[in-house]
Amino acid sequence: MLIRVHSRPNLVGIMENVKLEKKNQIAYVTIDRPKVLNALNMATMQELWQVFSELKDDQQVRVVILTGSGEKAFVAGADINELARNNPVEAKAYTHKGQATLDLIENLGKPVIACVNGFALGGGCEVALACSMRLASKAARLGQPEVKLGIMPGYGGSQRLPRLVGTGLAMQILLTGEMITAQEAHRIGLVNEVVPASQLLSRAEEIAQKIISMAPLAIQYCMEAVNQGMNMTLQEGLFLEAALFGICSATEDKKEGTTAFLEKRAANFQGR
Repeated sequence: MLIRVHSRPNLVGIMENVKLEKKNQIAYVTIDRPKVLNALNMATMQELWQVFSELKDDQQVRVVILTGSGEKAFVAGADINELARNNPVEAKAYTHKGQATLDLIENLGKPVIACVNGFALGGGCEVALACSMRLASKAARLGQPEVKLGIMPGYGGSQRLPRLVGTGLAMQILLTGEMITAQEAHRIGLVNEVVPASQLLSRAEEIAQKIISMAPLAIQYCMEAVNQGMNMTLQEGLFLEAALFGICSATEDKKEGTTAFLEKRAANFQGR
């Protein structure tokens, strides 16, 4: 179902390129441009910004599952027709908007699971990189082919990819522009799991339900420790971890979790 976005009063409207559905504390976000293999244009990036801005503040949503419409593509890349017309000033603004949207996804404060159901190339691979974890169908193909167009990644691919798979492998992917299979992506740590296409969504939901059963604040602080710690020295990261551990220890959820464990019952977390 389509949901009206109302988190920003001046942006109310029906999404044309992105579908949003909420069910059982999971938000399902689908990039819906199947005729162009879900290619990212600025209108789509704007709608993704609107949707994820709403989800960030929605206390009823604990996990987001992000995928592409149809069976061929997650996101096949940027909209080349739009990209080809950009002058340098427009290209810079285009990049900044995309980076801001993917930063929002990465730092949403709740997990985002990418279901890579086909091609995830260029901007599509970068969208997947910004997610908390990535599941891929067996037929998925991933890559950063920007160099074939005389450009380079602009939505964080040159930064997130080496942090995820290491510099050498990232260089090979970035400089050759070659696609890799889902199986190879799993081998190098680019995707978490490879599953049959028919099981992709159900596997994501299974992981989501496990996360939902945990303490919301603990999940949020775990993600903050990982995301922020990646940009710190080890000692700085350990200091952040200790600080967030202390905050967790002051929550009602910590009291409930430890009490439930000692009483041998399921915990009833409230996110407080």
